[in-house]
Amino acid sequence: MSCSTLTVAGNFSYPPNSNQKPLNSALHRKEFISLLKNCKDFKQILPVHAKIIRTAHDQDPFILFELLRVSSSFHSTNYASKIFKQIHNPNVFLYTALIDGFELVGSYSDGIRLYFEMIDRSIVPDKYVITSVLKACGSYLALREGKEVHGQAVKLGLGSNRLITMKLMELYGKCGKFDCARKVFDKMVERDVVASTIMINCYLDYGLVEQAIEVFDQVWIKDTVCWTAMIDGLVKNGEMNRALEMFRAMQKDNVRPNEVTIVCVLSACSQLGALELGRWVHSYMGKKHGIELNHFVGGALINMYARCGDIDEAERVFAMMKERNVITYNLMISGLAMHGKSIEAIETFQGMIKQGILPTSVSFVAVLNACSHGGLVDLGFEIFHSMTRDYGIEPQIEHYGCMVDLLSRVGRLQEAYDFIRSLKIAPDQVMLGAFLSACKIHGNLELGEQIARTLINDGVVDSGTYVLLSNVYASSGKWNEAAQIRAKMKEGGIQKEPGCSSIEVNNEIHEFLLGDIRHPQKEKIYKKLEELNQILREEGYTPATEVVLHDIEDWEKEHALAIHSERLAICYGLISTRPCTTIRVVKNLRVCDDCHSMIKLIAKITRRKIVVRDRKRFHHFENGSCSCGDFW
Repeated sequence: MSCSTLTVAGNFSYPPNSNQKPLNSALHRKEFISLLKNCKDFKQILPVHAKIIRTAHDQDPFILFELLRVSSSFHSTNYASKIFKQIHNPNVFLYTALIDGFELVGSYSDGIRLYFEMIDRSIVPDKYVITSVLKACGSYLALREGKEVHGQAVKLGLGSNRLITMKLMELYGKCGKFDCARKVFDKMVERDVVASTIMINCYLDYGLVEQAIEVFDQVWIKDTVCWTAMIDGLVKNGEMNRALEMFRAMQKDNVRPNEVTIVCVLSACSQLGALELGRWVHSYMGKKHGIELNHFVGGALINMYARCGDIDEAERVFAMMKERNVITYNLMISGLAMHGKSIEAIETFQGMIKQGILPTSVSFVAVLNACSHGGLVDLGFEIFHSMTRDYGIEPQIEHYGCMVDLLSRVGRLQEAYDFIRSLKIAPDQVMLGAFLSACKIHGNLELGEQIARTLINDGVVDSGTYVLLSNVYASSGKWNEAAQIRAKMKEGGIQKEPGCSSIEVNNEIHEFLLGDIRHPQKEKIYKKLEELNQILREEGYTPATEVVLHDIEDWEKEHALAIHSERLAICYGLISTRPCTTIRVVKNLRVCDDCHSMIKLIAKITRRKIVVRDRKRFHHFENGSCSCGDFW
């Protein structure tokens, strides 16, 4: 056989004398294993394998184990499988090596199939192969097969093995069988922090926060991984305040956070708008723990500062980073766009390309949003067309939505409508909702009604779109139509999402609902609100009662507007912070027209900068104007 045949991946075959007893077996074995361990890529394996075959070491189980392991480590499981098929009497270790390989590349079903093939050949499994196949069963959610393996482990007396019990907990937890997972956990002789962390993750993955906390509280000595798992799980389940409380408790327990912990905490800060706490975390990681400003942490910091309203600090972090990847750039472009810094966002996008970093689909969503917020129609369409022309990226619904928003913002509603109708894919409710909002702002009820009918007929209307549609009718004085929309909401059991605004004061988050009277300082808040209302009236402010969706008396409409959650949050900020400091508020819904007009006046009268983050973007109110140019 020629050497060229031996070095073609997947086409090797063994010579006729491959069964002869190799000479100097131990010496060659050590040499071959060393050569295989030193391979840097798959191509380097091929000549070593060829030499193994030529020297008749092709059935040496120690060499084969290393060959299978190294091939799999380079994700060459097809090659490893062909090697395995040539083995005369594979033992449990060789089966384990290939099952591990399948698991490594995500071919979980192949790993499970190979394990049961081993059982059919009457090869007795050991704790290592059982651990490996249980991991594959958990990843593949193969509950039935996992239960069979569990039974085999018990019969072999391995049911209490530590590694096996932890993989069983993972299997049952991932499959939602918490009773089974808890039984395995409760039977463990040593329920240490590692086992407890697995059980905590099982609960948190399914949103069972209280059960996770119960297990967490029972752990005597919690390490960084355990604390981080709890904080991360709380963030993923929307429990931001509890996640931050957990981080504070972690510090009191003198447990040092790692970069994953920091990113989880920064994520909670960004979603809550907790800028001061985010700043403290930034300082904390740099001075006390030396956590590196890498892509992972740097991206989290940029996102936190951008989403908490301090885009200047986000830019400073971006400038400090020694290395940036496409994700870092995407976060920076998105943040700039969100704050209305359209030109800076586009320049950052162009700078990324000059650095040789190829934009992704997400990059184009970010930069097209920037064009939309800046009303840059021609540049927006040039960038939109470059996606396919220069980068081979096919536009998705998000990109089309940006273009509709771009045309709608500048009042080119008919063009936006024609664009929607020309799409080869069906428009989603986000796109149509944005167009409907533009129709209301620009007073085009006719087009708005056409889109409204499309939304209702398709049955894809959420509570926000229903409210917007009702608002369109109400603003035109069509109270019967507005009432019909509210009736449809009631019939469909659709609840309007309550407006909620939050403000951070002294590292604490204070939340307010419409007309909220729960706050300990409610008397002072409402007193400040009344003072502002009086001053605003003297300044010529008239409540925009037409935005109230109900056909009620004007005085009732004025009262309904006066107690919006963002106004209460701003009033609390005014009485709780030093003069001239910036007030930052986060709202879960869009800021209404009347509140938008009122906040501009409040910023002017109080000489405060007020930053409000609503569902779509940031509004920077200063000196009687807003960064959004009164279109949002």
